[in-house]
Amino acid sequence: MRDGPAAALSIVDQLNTRPTLQRYHLLPAVRADLLAKLDRTEEARAEYQRAAALTANEGERRTLLRRAAACTS
Repeated sequence: MRDGPAAALSIVDQLNTRPTLQRYHLLPAVRADLLAKLDRTEEARAEYQRAAALTANEGERRTLLRRAAACTS
């Protein structure tokens, strides 16, 4: 984040190619947060929803879905 959300998004996108992280719900959650900071709200919403679908924790799922719903263009 030192270099801004676009630079951080680039790093997260590189991590997203690793097979071991494909089912890790926090990766799309972080990606969603960065996309929201870049005002890419539709993409952010989709990533929050993907993160919610990947988590087994009901509290995290509710939080992620609330964040998805808060994304407005």
